[in-house]
Amino acid sequence: MSFKQNNTNNTIEIVKRRFSGFLKIDRYVLKEFLIPFTVIMIGFIILFFIGDIFDDLKDFLDNKAPFSEMFHYFLLKMPGNIRFIMPISVMLACMYEMANFGKNMEIVAMRASGISIHRACASIYIFALLIAIINFAFNESIVPLSEKKAYEIIKSRSDKYYVKGQFEMLSYRSPDSLRKWFFREFRENAPQKTAILKKYNNEGMLEWDIESEEAVYLPGQGWKFIKGTFTPYDEEGFLPKRSEKFEEKIISREIAPESPEEMINSIKPPEELQSMIILNLLTKVKNISPKLKNIYKTTLYSRIAFPFASFLAVFLGIPMAARNQRGGIFLAIVMAVIIIVVYQLSSHLFLIFGNRGILPPFFAGLAPTMFFIIYGWLNASRCE
Repeated sequence: MSFKQNNTNNTIEIVKRRFSGFLKIDRYVLKEFLIPFTVIMIGFIILFFIGDIFDDLKDFLDNKAPFSEMFHYFLLKMPGNIRFIMPISVMLACMYEMANFGKNMEIVAMRASGISIHRACASIYIFALLIAIINFAFNESIVPLSEKKAYEIIKSRSDKYYVKGQFEMLSYRSPDSLRKWFFREFRENAPQKTAILKKYNNEGMLEWDIESEEAVYLPGQGWKFIKGTFTPYDEEGFLPKRSEKFEEKIISREIAPESPEEMINSIKPPEELQSMIILNLLTKVKNISPKLKNIYKTTLYSRIAFPFASFLAVFLGIPMAARNQRGGIFLAIVMAVIIIVVYQLSSHLFLIFGNRGILPPFFAGLAPTMFFIIYGWLNASRCE
């Protein structure tokens, strides 16, 4: 608000300041930020692309792969690279811009005009939030699928039956260790060929087993086994009793609750799973081992926290560049690289501790990002 003197009756009127859309300073700061951000993004994408070529091109050339397949593979590698590039690019662009502002005394001019650092960088904060949302959606919807397909392409160069072999001779053990499954050919949405199910009691003794030519999952009901034998065992689980042949036999969901989708997701590495799938595994699958639960939870919390590294970049970059106005761009970039290395190392270290149960999963997944964001915010506040 501002004050306006009324000369008629010598009174002072309070006039509220009105803002309409982006102010000039917001447009200016955002424009000065987007230019280095775009250049840095393109530069990192090219560098990562060249790195992937040096790492994997030889495998394709040795196996005489067509150019179209190589191009498809390197294109699929891009989403996984971009999710790491975006936060780094935000930080470097932010520090570059602040260093430039400091060098040209623009930060001093803003403060002299009564504009705080936070207010001057409001457009960057909004942009960083947008990048965080995009990165989270990107990481959930595109990255797991693209990395899986890229891995299948390069593995198929040395083993042409790799993709098909992933679903052959598949074995699965339930989280509570009460059931063991074996499938000769496993398909998520089709009848399973040569299915074997072994049921154990709480003492780990084999109660019975089923061997069938096919098995079909019935949603909400359980499993239907077709053309097989049912064999019960003695109390010690060693000696089989008389086997019973059957044309069809249904095992209810109460006895065998796992679905084909749950089986596939359970044998995948956690980093290939979307956050919602991990959350469903944690809430729906009973008796998950403590070790596996720690891995799932730590991965989930880390997946949620990582996109907000864009905020970390802004909150750390702005105060450091503002405090080193005379140091120039070089000093700001050096400090940014140091921060990036420390953050990455601490995040990986906490992730390992969380997976091994040394640290609580919630703390291991969120603490590094939250700590650096809070630290950066306090630093930015001291620059006011």
